[in-house]
Amino acid sequence: MVAADNLQKTPEEATFNLLAYLKERQKICEAALDKAIPIIYPEKIYESMRYSLLAGGKRLRPILCLTTCEMMGGTIEMAMPAACAVEMIHTMSLIHDDLPAMDNDDYRRGKLTNHKIYGDAVAILAGDGLLAYAFEMVATQTPDSVPKDRVLQVVARLGRALGAAGLVGGQVVDLDSEGKSDISLETLTFIHNHKTAALLEASVVCGGIIAGASSEDVQRLTRYSQNIGLAFQIVDDILDITATKEQLGKSAGKDLTAKKVTYPSLWGIEESRAKAQQLIEAACAELKPFGKLAQPLEAIAHFITSRNH
Repeated sequence: MVAADNLQKTPEEATFNLLAYLKERQKICEAALDKAIPIIYPEKIYESMRYSLLAGGKRLRPILCLTTCEMMGGTIEMAMPAACAVEMIHTMSLIHDDLPAMDNDDYRRGKLTNHKIYGDAVAILAGDGLLAYAFEMVATQTPDSVPKDRVLQVVARLGRALGAAGLVGGQVVDLDSEGKSDISLETLTFIHNHKTAALLEASVVCGGIIAGASSEDVQRLTRYSQNIGLAFQIVDDILDITATKEQLGKSAGKDLTAKKVTYPSLWGIEESRAKAQQLIEAACAELKPFGKLAQPLEAIAHFITSRNH
């Protein structure tokens, strides 16, 4: 696999420092998220929401949203409410995913999961609170310089990515598939196209829409993000087998314990890595029309297959 600090493939790309870029963008996103949800009465629910929202993480989804908006000629300020929204939706999915009725996990990002601190009921409500505020934030905080029809498109995209046509639908099929050894590649791909790739796709595409991307460019961004989304999940499946709990910040080996069919269980680890790399190459091919402006998105794509957590 490619080392995260050696992703550049040509001399002219060598000047782009991905790790510094991600660190700087992560800091900007953290500050915006911290500001978005202050603690007011009733304090417990806001504390619970902030506990998971500010627990760290790569902030890959909001960074993708900001980066795509900039590539298409927009600004960080234009896209920040949507970027925060995708991270709030993602955090909601993690809080709910960790509940005893779902994946039943005690750790997330190296810390106790939300329900272990606040109890199941408050954890559920914290997820609901984050979800509701995500849409409110896009609708009310997106700058007036962004046309309202674009804001409406973003709201619709986020709703679709989240609902039965996206994350929720993928989660249901995933739950139904646990413990079954005859799950097909088609079903597995459906699960992860909906459960993982849909929100990554929304992160990228919403950034483009905010900046006024053409329908043709939206299609390119959609194909790019669908490819990196599936690659992301394949790498996740590999890391569940190969990484430690300390590296992951959550329980390792959960898929094997739950008897889940995964890409490595169907293909083996080496073929899974090769498939992920093919998806990343296909994703980067979609960015060629954008030239040097696509450097950050290309580097992030390669980072997905090189990460160890």
